[in-house]
Amino acid sequence: MNMPRRDDLIVPHRSALLAALLLAFPLAVMAQSAPPASGTSSTDMSSMPGMEHGSMSGMPTPAAPSSTAKPATKTPVKKAKKKPVPAPATSAPSPMNGAEGMDHSAMPGMDHDSMQGMQKPANPAASTTTTGDMSGMDHGSMTGMSPEAMKGMDHAGMAGMDHGAMSQKDQSGMAGMGAMSGMTMGPMQGGSPPPDARSPDYSDGVGYGSMQGMDMADNTPLGMLLIDQLEAFHGRDANGQAWEAEGWYGNDTNKLWIRTEGERSRGKLDDGGLEAFWNHSIATYWGTQLGARQDFGEGPKRTWAAFGVQGLAPYWFELEATAYVGAGGRTAARLRAEYELLFTQRLILQPEAEINLYGKDDPLRRIGSGVSDVQFGLRLRYEIHRQFAPYIGVSWVRRVGTTADYARQDHEPVLDRQIVAGVRFWF
Repeated sequence: MNMPRRDDLIVPHRSALLAALLLAFPLAVMAQSAPPASGTSSTDMSSMPGMEHGSMSGMPTPAAPSSTAKPATKTPVKKAKKKPVPAPATSAPSPMNGAEGMDHSAMPGMDHDSMQGMQKPANPAASTTTTGDMSGMDHGSMTGMSPEAMKGMDHAGMAGMDHGAMSQKDQSGMAGMGAMSGMTMGPMQGGSPPPDARSPDYSDGVGYGSMQGMDMADNTPLGMLLIDQLEAFHGRDANGQAWEAEGWYGNDTNKLWIRTEGERSRGKLDDGGLEAFWNHSIATYWGTQLGARQDFGEGPKRTWAAFGVQGLAPYWFELEATAYVGAGGRTAARLRAEYELLFTQRLILQPEAEINLYGKDDPLRRIGSGVSDVQFGLRLRYEIHRQFAPYIGVSWVRRVGTTADYARQDHEPVLDRQIVAGVRFWF
């Protein structure tokens, strides 16, 4: 029997082995170039628009590949004649367990509402910034949270932050918010200011020092002198001159106030008076006056202690009420009222009224008790400048009671009407 030679048996086995190696080599190269099948997946979620995570309850997010890792380079391999069959992955990442570094900003359409209890893992360790973790963050309570509002937001630095207490309106302004370690948004609404908050005293306790002009305007002392009437009069029985003036100096609270008035006829001083007061403000446009009065003219001189009030009443009436107490139980009072009626900014009519009262008769000065006299005047002035105005007018003087009796005895009129002309100025 002819036995086959050994060389004839080896040749077929070598051909089969060579064919198997040629088939296995491309498969090994493809398996080497494919991504490793491990528990961590580097799937790019940004390529999955409209992906619904609502049905993936409790599913952790996958991690992004390390920023320092380099993509694998495929080795060019000569293809075999037979089309290779791709090898199945050895282990598929079932629910993406252990995934880290998921980029939320690249997931348009993602609905966080249905992801109850979903936890955000920490960023990959290869990141250049040291970050905390958001293991306690509950996205489930963030109703209506849009992923567009979370772009640029640093979740990693907000460890322990409770997003559940934040309304949708508050969340909309969180884009670009930096690291807020351990911060809870609830206590930021109201409450006490921090210890280093700005003091309500804007000067911070710094005094004015020696700087000029730093005082308030109401503390600056100012003065004024008003010659309200400097006139000549023509009466039924006599002609003469008269004056009335006042001036003050001080601040808005306290002033030195001086008043004087009188008249002269037939070449002699008939009657005159000078008053000096401390004027103290008690209300807006009102002040009290405390001082003294000195009478001079015909008869003996009289000195009075004076106190009263003066100010601007509603509808721009200037009022003045002063009481006087003199030696020997003498008393007196004066009431005055003035008003300015503007026809134009320069043409002004000024009516005024005055009443004088005395407590007892003073025959030496020809004054009776009770209402002594009543005066009323109208003066029309034209202000050439605010500080200077000529005027013309008319004045009536009516003596009453015992004073009228003294006038009859001296052959003087009880009712005297006078035409006046003069100037008014102040500085």
